[in-house]
Amino acid sequence: METNTLGWHLGEVSAHKLLKVATSNRRNPTQQGLSYSHGYRVSESPIVALGTLDQEGNIWTTLWGGEKGFARPVAKNVLALQSLLSVKGDPFLGALLELDENNGNNSLEGGGVIKPAGEGKMMSGLSVDLETRDRVKLAGRVLVASLDNNNSGESERAVREMQLAMVIDEGLGNCPKYMNRKEIHAHVPNPTVIGMKGGVKLTSQALGLIEQADMMFLSTTNGKTMDTNHRGGPAGFIRVLRNQDGEVILVYPEYSGNQLYQSIGNLQVDNRIGVVIPDFETSDVLYLTGETELLVGLKAAAVMPHAKVVVKIKVKEARFVKDGLPFRGVSLDRSPYNPPVRRLASEGLPGVVVGDDEGDGPVAIATLVKRHVLSPTIARYTFKLRNEKGRPIPAWKPAQYVTLDFGGELDQGWSHMREDDPQSLNDDFVRTFTVSNCLPEEMEEVTGEETELEITVRRHGPTTGFLWDYKFQVPLELPVLGFGGEDSFRIPTATGGGRSVFVAGGVGITPLLAQAPGLIKADADFILLWSLRSEDLGVVVDSLQRIPGLAQRTRLFVTGVEAENAIEKVNCLGTQGTFQRRLLQQDVLAVKEGQNGTKYYLCASPAMQTILEGWLQGEDFVSESFGY
Repeated sequence: METNTLGWHLGEVSAHKLLKVATSNRRNPTQQGLSYSHGYRVSESPIVALGTLDQEGNIWTTLWGGEKGFARPVAKNVLALQSLLSVKGDPFLGALLELDENNGNNSLEGGGVIKPAGEGKMMSGLSVDLETRDRVKLAGRVLVASLDNNNSGESERAVREMQLAMVIDEGLGNCPKYMNRKEIHAHVPNPTVIGMKGGVKLTSQALGLIEQADMMFLSTTNGKTMDTNHRGGPAGFIRVLRNQDGEVILVYPEYSGNQLYQSIGNLQVDNRIGVVIPDFETSDVLYLTGETELLVGLKAAAVMPHAKVVVKIKVKEARFVKDGLPFRGVSLDRSPYNPPVRRLASEGLPGVVVGDDEGDGPVAIATLVKRHVLSPTIARYTFKLRNEKGRPIPAWKPAQYVTLDFGGELDQGWSHMREDDPQSLNDDFVRTFTVSNCLPEEMEEVTGEETELEITVRRHGPTTGFLWDYKFQVPLELPVLGFGGEDSFRIPTATGGGRSVFVAGGVGITPLLAQAPGLIKADADFILLWSLRSEDLGVVVDSLQRIPGLAQRTRLFVTGVEAENAIEKVNCLGTQGTFQRRLLQQDVLAVKEGQNGTKYYLCASPAMQTILEGWLQGEDFVSESFGY
């Protein structure tokens, strides 16, 4: 039985400290050499990701394979790989050829053997069997590589066969948590290469591949060894923060893993990274190399709300290869551990306004002081705000959001796998809620402990269930990570600029609640179309009674078995109309008759919002979903 004799390097220790993992309580499970079990698992895997550095020090990652057995042990601690590849498209090949460049052995026209000098150049690998969700990490050195002879007479033959022998110094079996299952089969590529050097912005093809990708592979180094690993999630988990000439930045969240933090540990001492993003259906592939920045806590949430650890990649060079991979894959099923896509603050989700210069503390502490139940599933919660360090709190604007951290109350601690409740491992319990009350317009910051903040939310999930059931025996204090929200969803108060129509579905009324008093005071031309079920009518009564003048601008559409009785309760409130039926397209379009410059503001469930957007094709509208 093999035993581990490897310790933790300084980068890993630094990562453990940063992310509050007790290094001393855990042993590094990485094994020396290539064990029998690891060798067998590699030979059963149809693809292997490989990483190395080119002569300029850039890290590149590639994907080889297509069928089981293309990679296999051939001697003690030696792994052999044989695969088709795109000669001009695969940057890993270019990195290998540069090994012998001083001897002139960098031509692609012939074949030949590449023998690195000394002990061999660093490289790493990750074998992946996506059907069984099995993977093995490998680290070592290039022993020898060869490119097949070009006997076809075509000096620019696009696809050639590559053979490589790798000495394995370290191996580690990895967990299957974020593997999206796929059936892999071999494919002969017909590559077309599009290079993007020097920070040139990504093409539409590259952006499309990133948007649909549910998997990527990355390689890092600590200067002595390399590490290749996998990152998976829902399609679109990789986000494009910036894409312009001279500056291309990608962002992805780090999910709950095995807490070894080997990749992040490498990035702590060397921020270089190489990434490959495959399209399994088309065999298109995007290769990237660049530098990283690790964001933790509030700094992560400022870029990507709901994420506590984020990796930013500043792309130095990119290469998109159409039909460049020697395999294709058919999706089978997604990992049950995948969280929802975590979008960027710049994509219209609430950002974070950090109160501390160093970003190491919450903007404020929110103490729950009151709960007012409005319907069987909706309640209004009132909090008082304070700042622990006595600093002013940034004031929120109408229709903005507050970001609250429930982690201290609900986080059950780290767990590697949890088959009975896989989604719980990805929940950091950071939530955003529309603020229901407004502040005086002239306020730029909030001071004093008497400032109140209200949210009106439906009970759905662990955090809202926690608020609903809280007993108040002990004060509930939640960190406020910040306020955010786009100005585009704020209705203008100026008159004469056209009519504004707010269309709400159920609790989608919340962005209007803080805006309505100011709109009514300014006599702005706006109408509310509110569709909801009869059991939620208590929210209507509460809202119309608390905001004088809102009823006269409201048309209600009520459904449900108690709709008739419920309507009788609101008829005395003075609405423009209350209808016992669903909202229809003609209801939405009728309010613009005779009005120039009508703009619609839509806030509803994703399903209803899709319907509304279909009705309003060609009209001026903005959308805000409460499905986050």
